[in-house]
Amino acid sequence: MTVLPYEEALAAFDPVLGLEVHVELNTASKMFCGCSTEFGAPPNTQTCPTCLGLPGSLPVVNARAVESAIRIGLALNCSIAPWCRFARKNYFYPDMPKNYQISQYDEPIAFDGWTEVEVDGETYRIDIERAHMEEDTGKSLHVGGATGRIHGADYSLLDYNRSGVPLIEIVTKPIEGTGAKAPEVARAYVTMLRDLLRALDVSDVRMEQGSLRCDANVSLRPSPDAEFGTRTETKNVNSLRSVERSIRYEITRQAAVLTDGGTIKQETRHWHEDTGETTPGRSKETAEDYRYFPEPDLVPVAPDAAWVEELRATLPEPPTARLKRVSAEWGFTDLELRDVVAAGAVDLIDRTVAAGTTPQAARKWWLSEVARRANETGVELADAGISPEQVAEIQALVDDRTINDKLARQVFDGVFAGEGSPAEVVKARGLAVVSDEGALGAAVDAAIQANPDVADKIKSGKVQAAGALIGAVMKEMRGQADAGRVRELILEKLG
Repeated sequence: MTVLPYEEALAAFDPVLGLEVHVELNTASKMFCGCSTEFGAPPNTQTCPTCLGLPGSLPVVNARAVESAIRIGLALNCSIAPWCRFARKNYFYPDMPKNYQISQYDEPIAFDGWTEVEVDGETYRIDIERAHMEEDTGKSLHVGGATGRIHGADYSLLDYNRSGVPLIEIVTKPIEGTGAKAPEVARAYVTMLRDLLRALDVSDVRMEQGSLRCDANVSLRPSPDAEFGTRTETKNVNSLRSVERSIRYEITRQAAVLTDGGTIKQETRHWHEDTGETTPGRSKETAEDYRYFPEPDLVPVAPDAAWVEELRATLPEPPTARLKRVSAEWGFTDLELRDVVAAGAVDLIDRTVAAGTTPQAARKWWLSEVARRANETGVELADAGISPEQVAEIQALVDDRTINDKLARQVFDGVFAGEGSPAEVVKARGLAVVSDEGALGAAVDAAIQANPDVADKIKSGKVQAAGALIGAVMKEMRGQADAGRVRELILEKLG
């Protein structure tokens, strides 16, 4: 598909974003029934007449879900409605067993909020239109064909375990003024939300499992003072990297269409991770198409003001305040902190430090070994396959000289490969540093004997030449030696 180079697209058009983030709550039961929400159960084993939409079944609101919705709204500086109600959103999908979704329309529980994100040292304010409660749909699996979508599939399977899982949809107001940074701002916002929701403990926010999904709306206009252009909505983007890439692609695609004199269709689009492109989905409905009306089987929700204030007292530290605090505590330079934020590693480093590691050590491992692994597999840092506690354990093994940095990288490989805890990997692979002074001394003697010219330089006072001998000893010991102790032995032997 024809696209315009990104720089040319931004020179000709001003992008406007709108982000809709769907969050599956971590309640034990579904939004309107008592079925389990546990992920990964056999298909259609966590269903009942209510979440299957059978005649005569009646919904009952999950109180914990309402509590989570209020806490999310408060954390995003929203007003909490003293009275709100659910509505029926009518549309047909095979994975909507009732042929309607119980959601909120013109009376959401939380509205008119704001938050901030920082990109490359610049702060962007994101205004929140609403955060409303609804239920998730079931899941379709299209078998056969090349794309995994219904077109070209041999047949489709339906799993209703997810149908009825509590969802909070967080909708921004139009995000303007981001210019060329639009994709990065979008990624920073979803990253901030993920960290905030994890801190609130209302969701496991695992994007690869669908518990955090983003719909990215993009439109272009000729200048910042012009009217909004026609938007497209890229559905169910499920990684931070994809949020950024899909928005960047859609900007270049729309710019090419408009430059060629075409028009943008208001439609949903699908993101393809493998090709880095979006393709058309369906024409985008308006609110009128859904024929909203108040849900007749549920009474309104009217949270008591005193209860709302009690919930406000449970909120974690705001993301911007937390970032300023940890920045001061960790002692990172502006560039180091910028890299940490861009990688989405603030929470991971914070948890690693809490597990007993220094901030610099935590930053080093997450932005090197773990980042390399995440990039190779196309996942986010948090999903790379290692926990902050395990990273802290590896550094502890380095600190007590059980292993060195070079061996630590092999320990990371073992943990990623599922070989057990860091200590178990060290034992199974035989990676512990050799502490036998006799063996180390023999290796040092052999290195000195094999490199007399280097030894003479050290004897004459050129201590920096010891590096060559240290390298020889480390090679002989297959990296399983403490380089600091080797240096000490070399200098002792050479006076």
